Amino acid sequence: MASCLVTALLLLLLLGSRSSVAPNPCVDAADACTADERCHRLRTAYVAQCLGRAAPGGCPRARCRRALRHFFARGPPALTHALLFCPCGGPACAERRRQTFVPSCAFSGPGPAPPSCLGPLDACEHSRICRPRLLAFQASCATTASSPDGCLQGQAPSCLRAYAGLVGTAITPNYVDNASARVEPWCDCRASGNRHEECEVFRGLFTRNRCLESAIQTFDGGWAPILRNQLDSHQDPEQSLLQVSTADAPLEGSSLLSMLLVLALQSLF
Repeated sequence: MASCLVTALLLLLLLGSRSSVAPNPCVDAADACTADERCHRLRTAYVAQCLGRAAPGGCPRARCRRALRHFFARGPPALTHALLFCPCGGPACAERRRQTFVPSCAFSGPGPAPPSCLGPLDACEHSRICRPRLLAFQASCATTASSPDGCLQGQAPSCLRAYAGLVGTAITPNYVDNASARVEPWCDCRASGNRHEECEVFRGLFTRNRCLESAIQTFDGGWAPILRNQLDSHQDPEQSLLQVSTADAPLEGSSLLSMLLVLALQSLF
């Protein structure tokens, strides 16, 4: 029963609510995704997979991560990136952003403490899916002291695309809390032995990366126009982004909620 309550609370966080007093850009991003048939279908698929059951106390992590890779590879980039990088000015928005892809399954675990980064890194190096994505991330988010934003010229958008490409791999990164926009994979370097330097270099790709940090900030500045432009291709020009949820979004959101609540109830039997 407790697991069902947790699932229901997570669903409410993922789906959001228009009754919130403070503006929540991540809810706007979710509404825009709901208004787009392809984005909504792919998002529904990964949420369903990531909230599914596997072994007792576990989750179907492989299926969850596969569905996430499909979401970011096949969904409209303007909408998938808006969900992942929505700008937040408070903890409620930042927590929703942190929960975007059900991190309890796709990001953290299975243990309560993060493992050494060497395990996920070695798994990535031997994965035909993960390894080229990590190499693309390293190249696209390479830092330079000669640029104000820390990125090679014109590389900020490529850096964000490469970062999104890592979500759903063995080294899936995420926001570390709801008080900042800092990101890192679920691992540390405390048990890295004589490979400690290699471990720290890997973590530094996320925790000490000026290009990645500034790329996220740059996306913040272009966030609203990106969503409006995407929405214009699906609606009448007179409709604004903030009108999406007044009619269509609650109906589609409730259908998603109904489907996932059925999945949650199935875990009782």
